[in-house]
Amino acid sequence: MIKAVIFDMDGVLINSEPFWKISEVEHFNSVGVPLTTEMCETTVGMRIQEVTRRWHNKYPWDTSKKSFEKVEEEIIDGVISLINESGIPIEGVYEMLEFFRSINLPMAIASSSDIRIINAVIEKINIRQYFKVTHSAEFEEYGKPHPAIYLNTAKTLGVKPENCLAIEDSYNGLKSAKAAGMKTVVIPEKLFYDDRKFDIADMKFHNLREFNTECFQKLNLQ
Repeated sequence: MIKAVIFDMDGVLINSEPFWKISEVEHFNSVGVPLTTEMCETTVGMRIQEVTRRWHNKYPWDTSKKSFEKVEEEIIDGVISLINESGIPIEGVYEMLEFFRSINLPMAIASSSDIRIINAVIEKINIRQYFKVTHSAEFEEYGKPHPAIYLNTAKTLGVKPENCLAIEDSYNGLKSAKAAGMKTVVIPEKLFYDDRKFDIADMKFHNLREFNTECFQKLNLQ
């Protein structure tokens, strides 16, 4: 039985993935990493700390001139600026949040984004009142696809992982939730919707509006 719902944030609650790509391309290129938008796809769902080290391993830059932490800070600042400037909620977010609130299910956010970005999103689209717990993978030893963030979010909610429903958009996030033993709904980016790797989810949708009471009841019986 589903007793709690845990949302990823980027690409699920707000269309912030393009902001990450813009900021990452700008700031990684500034240190000599020839990052492209297409290359950013390979790190969707990962923590920024893991992303910087991944690209440094492939395209080393002089960290005495610009440290990992400085690059990460600049990317995060860029994302927050874009969120504040033009961030909008994913279509269907408020309806889904209201549905889960109407049946008294506690909700949480479990995001790879730093807590500063989580707070910026919550304020920008005015959703703080819906969430009992907000948790960032920056506080975990391992980020997604490791299950730690989902396991610890469930623990904070006081709900067993197998009684949680996780809502994701990325493959790394989906693997994280599956590894935690949760029911899963995935809403992949349109370009990757037909990728068979997303079939590991319990349910897959094109958008949040496709999720309804009947879908919830089916998940609850699985």
